[in-house]
Amino acid sequence: MKVDRRESLRKFGAFVSGSPLVQGEPLAQGEPGGGAPPSDRPAPVLELINVPEFEEQARLVLAPARFEAIGGGHRTSFDRMTFRQRLMVYAMDLDLTTPLYGYDMFAPIIVGPVANQGDIHPEGELATARGASAGKAVMVATRQSSHPIEEIVAASDEPVWYQLYADSGSLGDDAARAVDAGCRAVCVTVGVSSDHTPTATDWDAVAGLAEAVDVPVVVKGIMSVDAAESALAAGAQGLVVSNHGGLVDRGSGTLAVDVLPAVADAVAGRVPVLVDGSFRRGTDVLKGLALGATAVMVARPPMWGLAAYGAEGVQTVVEILQTELARNMAASGRPTITMIDRELVRFDSR
Repeated sequence: MKVDRRESLRKFGAFVSGSPLVQGEPLAQGEPGGGAPPSDRPAPVLELINVPEFEEQARLVLAPARFEAIGGGHRTSFDRMTFRQRLMVYAMDLDLTTPLYGYDMFAPIIVGPVANQGDIHPEGELATARGASAGKAVMVATRQSSHPIEEIVAASDEPVWYQLYADSGSLGDDAARAVDAGCRAVCVTVGVSSDHTPTATDWDAVAGLAEAVDVPVVVKGIMSVDAAESALAAGAQGLVVSNHGGLVDRGSGTLAVDVLPAVADAVAGRVPVLVDGSFRRGTDVLKGLALGATAVMVARPPMWGLAAYGAEGVQTVVEILQTELARNMAASGRPTITMIDRELVRFDSR
């Protein structure tokens, strides 16, 4: 029997609404680890209970240099945020549905772009596409993929976006090919070059791309209100607040989630604002939404799942995040996406 996941979440909301969490007890934030036994090979995927556990499983199967490229993350900003709960809120209408560019996403979680996934798993982006699709998630493929974009799009039943760099000499041609292949949006990265070197942004190139394609152009790499305004002036139809995994503002320790509220407030709903960077739990996703994001991109965690388990690992990572998000939405008294607001998040001053 095929299970309708939206109906399952509604039933889950009813269960959570009667739990001690919504009767006044604080939300548990959790700690990494605890599910899989120590081993020199990956544990069975269904024994893993949270996303951080997948990182260690990836470490077991990847060469050290490759693992270093997708391992780690900075948690300080997330760890100093807690939730203000609303008690006695009806949770039977629990629903994660998020409209974006004419498509109703099952949940506001997108599998973000990672290049050369064939170095992580033999099937690379094809397995990621199948796993993301099985988890009902949008996937962002890259120009530096291990497989042609046409094959990646064909492997997914969910929308696929295409990511490339603003400094690319073939920006327009690459984007046109991706759109012809069926990509629903083009995500152009600014602030760094394709070799990950910080660089000035050619906003004229972004503007030319926005005029040349008939799908939304989403600018990734926004880390200030000024950059957001420049992107909008160039015709961007969406923004991704991102510091490129720490390549931008490395010395300051500023994370994308730190500047998200200011950017979201400045944009004021003119276009969707997305965010990425060290999102590891459903509580992290909920915090990002509360601070103004329309959706959250996660890149490294699905790659941990891909490395150790292929498509099933990607799917499991996505579904764990969705389930955790649903549980914490219900428990905090915000059972629908539209109910999530800035008042949900409280900052620890310590």
